[in-house]
Amino acid sequence: MKKSVEELMKIRQETLKKMELRENDAHCRIVVGMGTCGISAGARPCLTAIVDEVNKRGLSNVQIVQTGCVGMCRLEPMFDVIIGDKKYTYVDMTPEKSRQVVVEHIVNNRVIHEYTIGEEEKE
Repeated sequence: MKKSVEELMKIRQETLKKMELRENDAHCRIVVGMGTCGISAGARPCLTAIVDEVNKRGLSNVQIVQTGCVGMCRLEPMFDVIIGDKKYTYVDMTPEKSRQVVVEHIVNNRVIHEYTIGEEEKE
């Protein structure tokens, strides 16, 4: 099915609006593992949930990016939340848990340690 120029321009404008989430001066950066392993484990619905929740709350200071496989396939879907010099790795995620991370960690500054793995959980 071919798209008209008007339809393509509308898609372009919508995409540019979504890309505003990727501003370089973001307070928080969310890096979602979107390698084949992550996608097959359910990373795409998690990414969608994160983007939806960030948009719903009007969080303009959050940068959302994708990355490939980080080598911990058994823990997928996973994503990092990076705020300042601290990185928190959330593992075995679902769309609902992903939304909870946006609300609790990003908005309310409360890490959900039970979803994380790594050094930062020892705080």
